[in-house]
Amino acid sequence: MVDLRKDRESLDFLGYTFRYDKDLYNNKKKYLNVFPSKKAEEREKEKLRGMINSKVSFVPLPTIIVQVNRHLIGWKNYFGFGYPRKTFRKMNSFVRIRLTKFLQRKSQRPFQPKKGQSYYELFDMYDLIYL
Repeated sequence: MVDLRKDRESLDFLGYTFRYDKDLYNNKKKYLNVFPSKKAEEREKEKLRGMINSKVSFVPLPTIIVQVNRHLIGWKNYFGFGYPRKTFRKMNSFVRIRLTKFLQRKSQRPFQPKKGQSYYELFDMYDLIYL
């Protein structure tokens, strides 16, 4: 049994963490904060590492982005309940860093976007989703 009314007490259940946090506007009030748990976040990162790694360097970038998008949409639909914004931002950053490293090690000469184009623009061109 967990008493969530106590400070710093939380409950992990079905991939979510439940805890009471102080209201930003009124310190006397508390609200139930629900967000993806650290364990669920790490599990998702492991799945993404399996999808975006050097063993699939022969697969074209648009194909990998379609697979990653499909996976992220499912993850977003499940963990969209509550207040997942911080976790979603971490995942967005993780995916973009992973894809950038994937492109840079794809051949003997590292991939460079066109002059004046960033990796973000390149990923937007291939319709990589944001959580």
